[in-house]
Amino acid sequence: MNSALKLRRFFKLLLCGLFVTPMAWSQLYSADEGRIIYGHHHINTQDLESQQRFWLEGLGGTVRTLGETGREVIAFPDVLVFLTDAAPTSGTRGTIVNHVGFETTDIYADVARLQALGYRMITREELPATYEVTGGIGRRVAGNTIAYVLGPDDIKVELIENKDIAHPIQMHHIHWASEAGEDMREWYAEHLGAVSGLRIGQPAGQLPNVNLTFGPSETRLAPTQGTVLDHIGFEVDNLKALCAELEAKGVVFDRPYAEIPALGLAIAFFTDPWGTYIELTEGLDSI
Repeated sequence: MNSALKLRRFFKLLLCGLFVTPMAWSQLYSADEGRIIYGHHHINTQDLESQQRFWLEGLGGTVRTLGETGREVIAFPDVLVFLTDAAPTSGTRGTIVNHVGFETTDIYADVARLQALGYRMITREELPATYEVTGGIGRRVAGNTIAYVLGPDDIKVELIENKDIAHPIQMHHIHWASEAGEDMREWYAEHLGAVSGLRIGQPAGQLPNVNLTFGPSETRLAPTQGTVLDHIGFEVDNLKALCAELEAKGVVFDRPYAEIPALGLAIAFFTDPWGTYIELTEGLDSI
C-alpha cells in the first residue's frame, strides 16, 4: 500500500477512535496473507432492492459503508458485493464467469431460507447424474454437499457445505467456463500469483481467500462487462507497483492506476485475454 493511502487511512481511523487490529474491522480477513487477494463482486442491476434482498436476507451479508461518500456495500467474510444501477445485458450463465461460490456451515438452513424467499434452486440442472438432488441440495456418496441458486438478474451462486470454516458463510471460488482452462491457469499464475493446481479435476489457481477454477466450455463465451457480474475485483498491496509490473508483461489497462481520495481507494481496470473484466483495488481491506 502506498504511503499516501496509508496516511489517509490512519487519520480516518484516528478521528473515528478505532484503535483496533485490522482483523476487528476488516471484512477481507485474508488481507495479511498475500500481496493479492480476492476483493469484490460488482453487480449490474436495475432492481437494487431485489439484489439487496438476495445478498442480505438470502445469503446473510451485512451492510458496510465506503470512504467519505458513505456508499453502501454488502460484506461477507473475504468478499464485498457492490451494486450499480445499470441494466445487465445477461445473467452469468453463458459468460466466461459462470458463477461465484461460497462455503457455508449449514447448507440446509441456507437453501430453506432461499426457497422461502422465492429464489429458484437450479441444483438438479447444474449437476451430473452422479449427484442425488433432494430439496434443491445435491449430494453424492463420499462426496460433497452443494446447491445452486439463481438470484435476481440471473446471477448464479453455488453453495458448498463445510462445517469447519470460521464463519457461517464465506467466499470460496470463482468458476470460469472456458475452452482454454490450462492457459488461463498459467496466465493467472504469472500475472496475479495464483498457485496452480486442480479443483474438482479442473485447472485451478489458489489465492489466500479464493480458488480460481477454470471449468470447461466447448466454445468461447461472452465477456463479463455489462452483464450482471460486470467485473470481479482483486485487492492488492502496493497496487501502483503491480500495475507497472502488469504493463511490463503486456497488460493494457482499460482504466489506468488512479487514486480516489473520497473513497480511500486506488483502482485500475483491465480485461483478461478471455473477456473477464477485472478491477484491481487498494484500500478495500479497511472496510
